[in-house]
Amino acid sequence: MQKTLIKLLFPIVGLLFAGLILFSYLRVTRERTQLIDDLDRRARVIAKSLSIGAMRAIRNPPTPDEEDLAERLSGQGRTMGIMVCETDGKLVARSAALADLKTCEDPEVQEVITDQKEKVLIRDEKGRTLHTLIFPLKTRSGDFVGSLAVVHEASYINKRIMSAVTWTTLTLAVLAIFISALTYFLSRRSFQRSVQQVLSWMASTKEPSESLPPPTESLLKPVTREVEKMAARLRAAKETAREVSEDRQASDLWTPARLKAHAVTHFGEKPLIVVSNREPYMHVKEQGRHKVIVPASGLVTSLDPVLRATSGLWIAHGAGDGDRDTVDHEDKVLVPPEAPSYTLKRVWLNREEEEGYYYGFSNEALWPLCHLTHHRPEFEEKDWQTYREVNEKFADAVVREFGKTRPFVLVQDYHFTLLPKLIRERRPDAIIGLFWHIPWPTPELFQVCPWKREILEGMLGANFVGFHLQSYCNNFLDTVNSLLPVRVEWDRFAVLHNQGTTLVKPFPISIQPWGERMISTEEEFQQKSLGLREQLELGNTRIVISVDRLDYTKGIPERLGAINRFFEKYPAYKTKVSFVQLGAPSRIHIPRYRDFVTEVEKLVDEVNWKHAEGSWKPVIFFKAHHDPKTVYTFLRMADVCIVSSLADGMNLVAKEFVAAREKGDGVLLLSEFTGAAREFQEAVQFNPYARADFAEAIRIALEMPLDEQQRRMTRLKVLVVENNVYKWAASLITEMAQTTEEVSAQKTDSVSRTADVSSI
Repeated sequence: MQKTLIKLLFPIVGLLFAGLILFSYLRVTRERTQLIDDLDRRARVIAKSLSIGAMRAIRNPPTPDEEDLAERLSGQGRTMGIMVCETDGKLVARSAALADLKTCEDPEVQEVITDQKEKVLIRDEKGRTLHTLIFPLKTRSGDFVGSLAVVHEASYINKRIMSAVTWTTLTLAVLAIFISALTYFLSRRSFQRSVQQVLSWMASTKEPSESLPPPTESLLKPVTREVEKMAARLRAAKETAREVSEDRQASDLWTPARLKAHAVTHFGEKPLIVVSNREPYMHVKEQGRHKVIVPASGLVTSLDPVLRATSGLWIAHGAGDGDRDTVDHEDKVLVPPEAPSYTLKRVWLNREEEEGYYYGFSNEALWPLCHLTHHRPEFEEKDWQTYREVNEKFADAVVREFGKTRPFVLVQDYHFTLLPKLIRERRPDAIIGLFWHIPWPTPELFQVCPWKREILEGMLGANFVGFHLQSYCNNFLDTVNSLLPVRVEWDRFAVLHNQGTTLVKPFPISIQPWGERMISTEEEFQQKSLGLREQLELGNTRIVISVDRLDYTKGIPERLGAINRFFEKYPAYKTKVSFVQLGAPSRIHIPRYRDFVTEVEKLVDEVNWKHAEGSWKPVIFFKAHHDPKTVYTFLRMADVCIVSSLADGMNLVAKEFVAAREKGDGVLLLSEFTGAAREFQEAVQFNPYARADFAEAIRIALEMPLDEQQRRMTRLKVLVVENNVYKWAASLITEMAQTTEEVSAQKTDSVSRTADVSSI
């Protein structure tokens, strides 16, 4: 037993000392950075306070009193002195301590005179480490009149660093030895039995039929559930490690492993909290059992891999009839079910709340308001009131998950326009991002909303607001500028308001690679595609695919009209081409959506009645939610994919079609009104309202030579592979991290200014 413990103790000690070295390095690095930053700020304060006197000395011949300017700070703390130079390099004033060290002819001084930009140097000069800030002197009108150099003795930084290293090493070394000894003596009596029980349990899990219950009489009894959770997370970690080790991964390609490392670098152990209306996994009751379904949503498709990679927390509305049965006492459940890697927290809404907040204000007011599809938004006072109450409920749920450290929250979409401000009021230190997945209208269109100012003020509670395209950012800034008493800084796309500063930036969203979504193997794909062709009686018919939610913004009636026109103009394609429409029902509780589904079904019947021949039908319409394997199979089977949206924030179906083209062939037919059209210039683009042009685009796609298809598809695949969902998520994480630094810097500057004023 003792030998076993000693063998186990050696790795523990080794790990402790490895952690010691890493911790020491990180602390030293952070200490050095902080000391240098402090010295930078001190030098800038001195430079700004002396700039007026320095410019006066440059403009007028120095008197004996003014020559004393260069000696005012000499010997004060670590300040060695200053030097003032004219624009032609002529020395105006210089502290005596710098006589042998600094001249106006130094290259760095000349560089500042040439570029008129501040420069900071830290280097050894004549046996001493010096910190030099060279500050350009400018008048209020912006005229450059010279430069001011502030020099500090910086040797103390190295001394302080060495002292920190010594004390940290000694402290942690003693602590490591103490912990190792304590672990050995406390483990002798109970460790062996506990380990044996755990080993027996783990060995039994290899054979499900002989699986033993988790250990109950052991040291692990209080944490049995956590051990099971850890096992689930370890499976995800194993998959991440596999990705990292693959030689095929390009060095600049974003993967879950790289995103995980990126998140840890910026967030440390603080998890990312995502808030959305739609949950990524829904539990429904089916024949007395619970079944897990993944809702049809581009938001879910994009954010699920991000939460898997960052092991974060997703807060969403629990809409499934079996959701309450599967959560714990905190309304949480580990997801995804097959390999849990993050936590889903569900917020419960009653029927009235869901009706007013989701179906009412979100989808009958904001949705048509932001999509230029000629559908009038409906604004109801009671819906707006419910919308506000639900945003308050989500704000309370989010804040309950905050710890003492600064939280990071990413709010999703138009369902929560008020949420950033509500969170900010409860936790002013939170870093909040709001990503808007749909278009943003022009100010003239948005101002019809009766509660436009409340919505904008709520959104500006975020540190940054993200859109898919720069044009949406411009529309938002124009809207804010025209409706609120704020100042817009167009050079950095920032809004300055009473709550602080909100940056507005484009973050084009993308997709998760198909290979990570448990799609079919090549053999399974071939079997399923053959089965679908037999089921639909397609034979060798060429397939044109469309995959949409059944929404009036997707241009489905316009698409059916173009198909009708195509067969009228080119009847030779009858029996040779079939158009397959996968349509996922959406918001069926809203009358206009039910009417829309009826309209689509009627148009499909009309086209089929007019052009059908024998068993062949020109349009095959599937109205159902389809799993990723089915969607992938159809996208690979098709020769052409049509995306005819009348307005779309991005449209991920276009990117999923490109990602599914394993052989590099196929043609993407893309509406010019999608966000993806800006990025996918190699797609065949068209105006979905121009029926004749739409029909002609279909013919061009069907007749495009294979080499031309491959040339276009190769370029599109490069864009999709390089700009995947992990890169999108990394850009959001980077923005959050930069926002954290900016907020901290602003607070530090504010404190410094307050201290300076107090000293005066």
